[in-house]
Amino acid sequence: MSVIPRKPARPPAMGPHDPRYYDARDLEAELHRAFQICHECRMCVGYCGSFPEMFNRIDEAIDSGQAVGAEKIDDADIKAVSEACWQCKMCYIKCPYTPDEGASEMLDIPRLLAREKANRAARDGIAFVDRVLGEPQALGQAGSGIAAPMANFVLANRLTRKVQEKVTGISAEFPLPPMAREPFSRWLAEHKPAEGASTHGEVVIFATCYGEYNMPSSVRAAVLVLEHNGYRVRYPGVGEDGRELLTCCGMPNLDGGDVKGATDKIRKNVELLLPHVRAGRKVVVPGPTCGYTMKKEWTEYLPTAEAKEVASATVDLMEFLVLLGREKKLKREFKNKLGTVAYHAACHLRAQKIGFPGARVLGIVPDTDVRVVEQCSAVDGTWGMKAANYETGRRYAGKLVRGVADLEPDLVVSDCTLAGLRVVKENGLHVMHPVEALARAYGLIPASAAEGSQVAE
Repeated sequence: MSVIPRKPARPPAMGPHDPRYYDARDLEAELHRAFQICHECRMCVGYCGSFPEMFNRIDEAIDSGQAVGAEKIDDADIKAVSEACWQCKMCYIKCPYTPDEGASEMLDIPRLLAREKANRAARDGIAFVDRVLGEPQALGQAGSGIAAPMANFVLANRLTRKVQEKVTGISAEFPLPPMAREPFSRWLAEHKPAEGASTHGEVVIFATCYGEYNMPSSVRAAVLVLEHNGYRVRYPGVGEDGRELLTCCGMPNLDGGDVKGATDKIRKNVELLLPHVRAGRKVVVPGPTCGYTMKKEWTEYLPTAEAKEVASATVDLMEFLVLLGREKKLKREFKNKLGTVAYHAACHLRAQKIGFPGARVLGIVPDTDVRVVEQCSAVDGTWGMKAANYETGRRYAGKLVRGVADLEPDLVVSDCTLAGLRVVKENGLHVMHPVEALARAYGLIPASAAEGSQVAE
């Protein structure tokens, strides 16, 4: 029986503003305690590569007579476990020992491993691949617009991708999102709101980096659907001088342990969104990773009243439409059926504990059969894009790939852009955001436009 106590002497340090967050001894003790609890439970062994790494290393020490539990794990063991985690959050959702469950163990493996990575980055520096992948906005700014044709040629060229992999560590096999010829903000500047768009009020949209620069079709569809249902859409993404304002949610920085980079972006976004929130507007987010980060992480990295105010006003786009349905404000007149829809339930959507709002909304469309595929894509932010993780991610995504194939659907939808790219690569099927499918059902966009949502525009 391990000598490591299950109950912490005091609540674990969750955010970087806790004075113990960068205390190496405190972190090591918490890692030992958490690993011991997980080793005794083992419920999460099939979720990702972290838990098999953890259990095998602890078992080896026990079998060799060196330990009776997790007390002998070292830096190499910890790094191996941490690097295998892609921060899907599913272990936290299923764990019976978390603060959310009121458990005395107060276990939070995703935040603990994020803390470990932040400490390692502070000690050893941020890896180059994490510096590159941590700035999707900068990449989008450089590759979208007039540069899009050349950027997409490079992204589609296997030779250049192989060179890119050697230089950056980004997998040559993972299908990186294409660059858009017309970013979302440029489209919105020319867009004339539909008549009656302000009938029920206004919302502010957080387009996400991928929605702004890579696949704006989903955010354009969101605008059309929201206007169709009586909401004017505001977007503080670009100033009057053309200067870009809203920035990345910060999650890609956190994936690489860059706490300062993430915090700077969170602070800037909170300042821009706060006036809208205080004007009574909800912040609707079409991307589950960004939505999760804004709701659950912003206040940990920026523990201010203003950040809490913005986080409290943030809502997933499809969740917002479900709320409209409850208030009898969601229009139910449709022009097109959708047939059999394979709906991928993204991990970061499930981590928000809001069910499957996209599936619920699409389920009201006549002659539409929505089948939920509740499996992980093993991408979750930037982890799956790395060459070192590609084959592992592909293996863990096998259940998703098979689940979609078995349904033989007329349509595949996913709230998560990167998960959609995994399906495009493995299944050879087009994938769209649920709001694009809804716009298609309403007759707001042609079927051909919806079907091209995961290709360059």
